[in-house]
Amino acid sequence: MTGGSLGLRSGSYGSLQAQINGSSAVVAVSPLPTHSTPPPPPSARKPSKMLLPGSRDKERCLAWICKLAGRRRVGMLLLLIASAAVLLSFSIVSKDYDVSAGSETNLNFSDQLKNITNIGRGSTGFSRSSLIPSRDDNRVNSSPPPPFLGLKQLQANIENGTWSSPASLLQHYQIPARHPCEHFAFPPPPADKKRTGPRPCPVCYVPVEHALAVMPASQSPSPILQNLTYFSDENLLPNESNASSLFGGQPSLQQRNESFDIKESMTVHCGFVRGKKPGHGTGFNMDEDALLEMEQCHGVVVASAIFGNYDILQQPKNMSDFAKQNACFYMFVDEETEAYIRNTSTWNDSNRVGLWRVVVVRNLPYTDARRTGKIPKLLLHRIFPNARFSIWIDGKLELVVDPYQILERFLWRVNATFAISKHYRRFDVFEEAEANKAAGKYVNASIDYQIEFYRREGLTHYSSAKLPIVSDVPEGCVIIREHTPITNLFTCLWFNEVDRFTSRDQISFSTVRDKIMAKVDWRLNMFMDCERRNFVIQAYHKDLLDQRKLQSLSGPPPPNALLSNEASSKSTTSTAVEVGKSTESAAVHVKSTPEATVEDGAGKTPPLRKSPPRRGRDRKSGSKRRRPRPLIPKDFTPA
Repeated sequence: MTGGSLGLRSGSYGSLQAQINGSSAVVAVSPLPTHSTPPPPPSARKPSKMLLPGSRDKERCLAWICKLAGRRRVGMLLLLIASAAVLLSFSIVSKDYDVSAGSETNLNFSDQLKNITNIGRGSTGFSRSSLIPSRDDNRVNSSPPPPFLGLKQLQANIENGTWSSPASLLQHYQIPARHPCEHFAFPPPPADKKRTGPRPCPVCYVPVEHALAVMPASQSPSPILQNLTYFSDENLLPNESNASSLFGGQPSLQQRNESFDIKESMTVHCGFVRGKKPGHGTGFNMDEDALLEMEQCHGVVVASAIFGNYDILQQPKNMSDFAKQNACFYMFVDEETEAYIRNTSTWNDSNRVGLWRVVVVRNLPYTDARRTGKIPKLLLHRIFPNARFSIWIDGKLELVVDPYQILERFLWRVNATFAISKHYRRFDVFEEAEANKAAGKYVNASIDYQIEFYRREGLTHYSSAKLPIVSDVPEGCVIIREHTPITNLFTCLWFNEVDRFTSRDQISFSTVRDKIMAKVDWRLNMFMDCERRNFVIQAYHKDLLDQRKLQSLSGPPPPNALLSNEASSKSTTSTAVEVGKSTESAAVHVKSTPEATVEDGAGKTPPLRKSPPRRGRDRKSGSKRRRPRPLIPKDFTPA
């Protein structure tokens, strides 16, 4: 069993499509004839009605029923029939909307969206006429555009060194007068109340050609900050009194506070301190060949990582030929994950597995695999110093939309340089902290210390007073950004918080963001999490897949084991039972990822109540949900 998908649920657009087609279709109606002669006199006999053979019998039968039943009963009967028809139509729409089919549903959704907006996800099958304004849409109809330059010609120009930007080469591509997604609107939410969990929602993407045509030719402006450099100290010695790591440089609290004072030129801590070049003797070491290759990435980088053999490698799908040839797809793994991939996948001589260029990382600076994963997640601008844009996806995610379409939708279309989805349920950092504690994501005392530290700095509960900021809690498994000085500073300072406090980056996100926004006019795009679920499919972690595989192979437990479990459970005290029940009520709802947060609302401890006793396998499976208290990582020292 490979990485199982949680499923991508997208709606059926039958009714919406019918409305759109109905608005654009022209119904042929013959005009009324104009008579040159005067109309016949009133005494002229009208032609008799021509009825089908069974029509008179039906009319007689209907009249007989009305005479027998009476008017009130006939009215009630017609009302019941109309109500049944309405309920039947709603049930059909809700069933169609709540389809769950993984990646296949994603492709079907793309076809439906293409029918609505005349656009598609990939470059294959793209019709340029769909983007040409027409008279039916009250647009100016121009002559057909010259032949499109072609993706192959773009690649040839890049190889010849004549490439400056896709926009300059697509001069023969006619951009429509209006954006193809200008009139796109969300459909109504599904009516199925049984499925209340997170789900994807429709997203309007433009074709890859259109995205390349609107790609910015130069870097976006960075407010105030223009030159950003990083601390480097090859002779740095460990400081036991500092909570940060040697990899992060162990900045003092004074240096931390000074790093939020935005100036035109700044030097900050940003990992890789003990070396002149990131990945070369700094910790998180990589081969020289990989470092040279990463320096050659000048455009778009798609990056992910798997440490501790925690996830199954997911291959991107629906990528355009241009993205396959020009975007850099990099997967960072440790030696344990490398051994597993070599035994289960095709690892060629160029260190590629499918579309991914796999880079083996050695001399990891942290013993915690999740904290190690924050290095490529937040410091891609240091690993790829010449890249312009990057898309980070967690190792458990499968990318199913072309990266240029994602960049156009979430950065270029809204004139943003940083985009991240907000949490689909929680908006408040205090609630997020309680949810992490309830799920055993980290040591509770460390989470409490971090929250108290931020509270003393001025952290408050989220409210409408923070608008236009829509949330303080991100769903940080996807980060879309342009590498500008201000966004690089943001991720550097965000990483420093992860290095100093807990590895739960959702807790420190809003503090860093608000401190920077208080100094400069900079905004980031926090889009809806259902939109994120449209272009990535979330798979199960490897340990959960292995556990399910063992359960399926072992079969049901023997009767003797069930009796022993029941006997042992009866001997436990009532206090232990109540504590177990309260712990189960705070179990993780998003079962695809331990990184996901707990869906217990405000994180309040539910009231203790006695539930009916479990029997058999239910009692045994329930005991597995109890998690031991996590230990404090060796690399973490409270300040």
